[in-house]
Amino acid sequence: MFTRKTVIILIGIFAAAIVFFYAQNNWLVHTSYTVESAKIPPEFNGFTIIQLSDLHSKEFGESNHRLLNVVQEKEPDAVFVTGDLIDSYTPNNGEGVFLMEQLVDIAPVYFVTGNHEWRLGIVEELQEELETIGVEVLRNQATTISKDGATIELIGIDDPDSNPDYAPVEFTTIALKAFQSDNEQYQILISHRPEMLSAYKDAEMDLVFTGHAHGGQIRLPIIGGILSPGQGLFPDFSEGVHKTNDTSMVVNRGLGNSLFPLRLFNRPEVIEVTLKSI
Repeated sequence: MFTRKTVIILIGIFAAAIVFFYAQNNWLVHTSYTVESAKIPPEFNGFTIIQLSDLHSKEFGESNHRLLNVVQEKEPDAVFVTGDLIDSYTPNNGEGVFLMEQLVDIAPVYFVTGNHEWRLGIVEELQEELETIGVEVLRNQATTISKDGATIELIGIDDPDSNPDYAPVEFTTIALKAFQSDNEQYQILISHRPEMLSAYKDAEMDLVFTGHAHGGQIRLPIIGGILSPGQGLFPDFSEGVHKTNDTSMVVNRGLGNSLFPLRLFNRPEVIEVTLKSI
């Protein structure tokens, strides 16, 4: 028979656990990185990019106002959204599209597809919606970002699920061949999958923004992420900045959840990258 004291303690532990798990999945964390390169034009020194990834139809406060407030406070020069805006396992009530509609009032927004958009079969429809509200959707395309007369090239490629006839790394390699260049223009790639780093390096991309890994879903001290789609157990690329040769890759831990509903020691992440010319 439980004593009154034991019951109070158990209730306290239960309440603390609820608060803890809520915080792990709903309290946003802001991560900042500075990327330096002699190829970055001096005009882009201090240029700031907010990266969001893997919303999976989630909301942070009514109409995502908490997430929007974080982005607004940073006053970015551009916003990159690296796929899985919409989740294929949960109802889509327009959360992702509404978020993008608000983001374009803050800064230019660029989007690439994730595997969930392809799984749902809504890519063409979503592209039309997003372009109507002012988002630039990059589907194996490049565009130019200009500042004070200088330019950098921004490339966006589809998720490999767009073409199941190719293995993911083969699809990525083929998609990037069109953008390999001998000139010295700084090239930024936005892509969904971090496990394609070898292909990004071979294509000599300078800076790559990715998501997809969900931070490994559960993160443990020393070990890091536990499980990631496309990488399996103990993924090599679940968060942070990874550099190989002259290619730097940023891996966003993402915002929402999908098939597995909980994060642990892995709060939803908003990434801010500042470019520095050296």
